[in-house]
Amino acid sequence: MPTEAEVMEALKKVIDPELGRSIVDLNMVRDLQIHPDGVVAFTLALTAPGCPLKDRMKNDAHAVLTALPGIHGVELTFGAMTDEERKAVFGHGAPGLPKLNEFSRIGQTIAVMSGKGGVGKSLVTASLAVTLARQGKKVGILDADLTGPSIPRLFGLPSGGVRGSEMGMLPANTRTGIRVMSTNLLVPEEDTAVVWRGPVVSGTIRQFYEQVLWGRLDVLLIDLPPGTSDANLTVVQNLPLNGAVLVTTPQALAALVVRKGVRMLQQLNVPILGVVENMSFYTCPDTGRPHEIFGPSHAAEVAELAGSRVAARLPIRPEVAAQCDAGQVEDVSLPELEAFAGQLVSVPAQA
Repeated sequence: MPTEAEVMEALKKVIDPELGRSIVDLNMVRDLQIHPDGVVAFTLALTAPGCPLKDRMKNDAHAVLTALPGIHGVELTFGAMTDEERKAVFGHGAPGLPKLNEFSRIGQTIAVMSGKGGVGKSLVTASLAVTLARQGKKVGILDADLTGPSIPRLFGLPSGGVRGSEMGMLPANTRTGIRVMSTNLLVPEEDTAVVWRGPVVSGTIRQFYEQVLWGRLDVLLIDLPPGTSDANLTVVQNLPLNGAVLVTTPQALAALVVRKGVRMLQQLNVPILGVVENMSFYTCPDTGRPHEIFGPSHAAEVAELAGSRVAARLPIRPEVAAQCDAGQVEDVSLPELEAFAGQLVSVPAQA
């Protein structure tokens, strides 16, 4: 029968795909028992209870343990790390945490997310960046929507526009000086499909953060894809976020899905800085009356759940959509975001 040390040595081969480190090194293996009948039992303490890759780690653990002589079965139960343990893993300077390129200095790192697709996260991200640049701030955008990127098109950036050097990757620069990194800047054609599985997505986001020569930035905005799985978990768990901005639309269905994002951020102790409701209403040019095209606003309900506030309600403006389609987002002016954008540069760092 294998000893406890031999079992732990075998479990070092099981890697957390999000962090790229073994579950043993991450202190995820708890309450290990080796029963006389050849069954190994232990608890796997996840960094997040809803980790989408937990079954992969379970299957890998079963494979490496049953390969040991005398082991006939594995009883694995899932647990969760405490807040203190999670901070020890993901806190600044912890082993495995992405570290910025030595030539980069970033003040605030802020995610823009929703959970729901099609609500305008990329528009809000780009508009916040443009507004901050107009206020004299140095801004970067990490486009974490690797398989459906929109940021390059909004800024009119061509495909294949990223160059590399021995020191790291050079981000694309927009005409107003906003630094951008996106998969659509790496592929030869704008409509080239990026078909990647979760671990590759996670690894690429980490590379975009740590290997890009961001230089000195006041704010790095991260445009997240829909959902609450791989890419979002990588950003929320692995990067030193100062907070997140939630984007929603008036539909009740959109608000429902956005609430899932709220729960995820709260579970992982990420401050929610504000809720932006896009497509809130349309102002009739003939009468000047606002019309709630998509129904009454639910932004206040989402903000209350998030323990935050409604930072802005953006009206439907067809001319804004036309400018974005033409790659002219830097010509767009959204006065509703000006005060909120200015507040983002003073967000305190997480403890």
